[in-house]
Amino acid sequence: MEERFFNRELSWIEFNGRVLYQALRKENPLLERLQFLSIVTSNFDEFFQVRVASVKRMQMTNPEQIDCSGLTSELVLRQISSRCHEIIRKQHECLANDILPELAQKNIVYVKPQDFTSVQNEFALSFFMAEVFPLLTPLRTDTEVFPHIINQARYVAFMLKPIKGIHNANALLKGDDSAPRISLVQVPTAIPQLVWLPGEKGVKKFALLEEIVSHYGTQLFPGFAVEETMIFKVLRDADFAVDEESGRNFIHEMEKVLDQRKTSFAVQLMCDNSSQKILRFLMGKLELGEDDTYCVDGIIDPKVLGSLRDLDETGEMQFPKWNHFYPAGLSKDEPFWDILKQRDILLHVPYQSYEPVIKFISDAADDPDVLAIKMTLYRTGEDSRIVNSLMRAAQSGKQVVVLVELKARFDEERNIAWAQKLENAGVTVIYGLVNLKVHAKMIMVMRRENETICRYAHLSTGNYNPKTAEFYSDLSLFTSNLDMVSDATQFFNLVTGYSTLQSMKRFGMAPVNLKSMLVAMINREIERSSPEHPGLIMAKMNSLTHEEVIPLLYKASQAGVKVLLNVRGICMLVPGVKGMSENIKVVSIVDRYLEHSRVFYFQNGGSEEIYLSSADWMSRNLDRRIEVMFPVLDRKAFDEVKEVLEVYFKDNTNALELTENGDWVPVKAGTSEKEKVRAQEVLYKKYKKRDSSSSEAPKIEFVVRRKD
Repeated sequence: MEERFFNRELSWIEFNGRVLYQALRKENPLLERLQFLSIVTSNFDEFFQVRVASVKRMQMTNPEQIDCSGLTSELVLRQISSRCHEIIRKQHECLANDILPELAQKNIVYVKPQDFTSVQNEFALSFFMAEVFPLLTPLRTDTEVFPHIINQARYVAFMLKPIKGIHNANALLKGDDSAPRISLVQVPTAIPQLVWLPGEKGVKKFALLEEIVSHYGTQLFPGFAVEETMIFKVLRDADFAVDEESGRNFIHEMEKVLDQRKTSFAVQLMCDNSSQKILRFLMGKLELGEDDTYCVDGIIDPKVLGSLRDLDETGEMQFPKWNHFYPAGLSKDEPFWDILKQRDILLHVPYQSYEPVIKFISDAADDPDVLAIKMTLYRTGEDSRIVNSLMRAAQSGKQVVVLVELKARFDEERNIAWAQKLENAGVTVIYGLVNLKVHAKMIMVMRRENETICRYAHLSTGNYNPKTAEFYSDLSLFTSNLDMVSDATQFFNLVTGYSTLQSMKRFGMAPVNLKSMLVAMINREIERSSPEHPGLIMAKMNSLTHEEVIPLLYKASQAGVKVLLNVRGICMLVPGVKGMSENIKVVSIVDRYLEHSRVFYFQNGGSEEIYLSSADWMSRNLDRRIEVMFPVLDRKAFDEVKEVLEVYFKDNTNALELTENGDWVPVKAGTSEKEKVRAQEVLYKKYKKRDSSSSEAPKIEFVVRRKD
């Protein structure tokens, strides 16, 4: 049978469809549904800037090329447009017909300017003139060079007509009567996007800043009447690669890429439905077609409503608060060195607190016996306590080496700033390897103990970002296992110097041997599988697209191996096809936390193995990035990871299953509440119970002696 693949881009769109599915579910709290709608927009913004731009470039350079799913770039773009239009239409119907009316029932009322009362109109006009008008810069469009529209910024376009009888002192500035007089005004970003209006007691009413600009914009054009207006935003190509072999300053080259994004070609126009004339004008100027244009009724960007969460003082419109529990057995006051000599420590965020990671680095920075710290830094937060600890360590005389990956898309600017700050503090900063993005997540600490050097490591599936650790689900391991820290030492020697890779005892490292290890373990599962004792592979990842790994999984299925895959995002593998993949099941979970961990289990004829990794099963991860896959060796940690992995395949509340025709079908729960399983809730309750057990004071029982 011919091997089959789903198209990568269309599969990603279905992931966003699964996010929308959560927004449409009425059993979810109201503001969480609004949050899912906002995530749909955020996801699409990045998708169009990167993936759609890439397909458009392919269409221009190699239009006849057919991908592994059998589609040309033109067909892919056509199907992208069709499905995205459908999802965006449902998204905005949900917002207009469901979310906003329900918010109004909760006394949070969205008011359009045309519906203002006289009091609200007076207030809004005064606000516009005092707070908004001074920030606005109208741009005329009949100039020789069309004004630049900033990527992702929201604008209001005004179609103008001279008012008869009003003398224009300067006919040249008046403009050509034969050309449309359309002016563009960027909506200010430095002030809140929601404008709170006067209203009755107990009712909060708001308008959108962009609609106030549109409504009162006549004040910007004395002598002209505003005939039509339109609110819009433009997305531009952001799929740029830095020229790493130019020999020029790398940071300078990265800054050039950031500048290019601001002026690159347009890939999408999102607008309201208020003016066909303005729409056609902008489509012509931006060289966009019908497939690239998305017109909606009402609010074009649900993200502007994000601050409404602050109004929910009781929390009834959001998911119940879940705590982040400090791991049992780890001291909040004492360093972890002695504990790690005895056993590995598994950390599962956000169910467990991220504080142990921050403490691990902070303790290393302040410990006089610590001699050196090495770390990879892919994405980190704005106010990073981790970076501050690294700087403090360097200033105290410790050797600190940080590999900062500047090519982390959309975090480049922040990473450049951190890199320069670290260098100024005396940290040795390495800017990755030429043409290979460093995506591995690792910390090493070298400490002098009893006349010898002891090494400690933290290995993770997720980034060193305390903020995202509050809602990204990731697994990580603290260890002093000699094989593991030896492999970690080799890793840093390779990525910071000229060391050739020696044989690692435990790690798989991309692009060197990680893929070959995976291939060998899948083949081993095939060889050890029998009808009496079928093999088992369980894997959890963000995306599955690798064109060598997928056929091997088909082969495993044909050999009777049971393959369970939990894939959050893209999945190009086609499950459930008789004779090819009938033993493969693919599920996906979208819930309150973003699933980000990568976990791989191999039954191995009874000698089970579990690996955690920074890498998905994608070509970019296994062939074009520096990644690490590491085993879970500690028995207690192993059992816990296996239990976590199994829970994801029991979910029948938020899980959807992929069918052979590409549809995602909800996994149905039983009829009783006891039969319902929501993986994230099960995990939260497990850590909550563990925290309660560890914090309970020992019970002292007083036994009264009685005379018989």
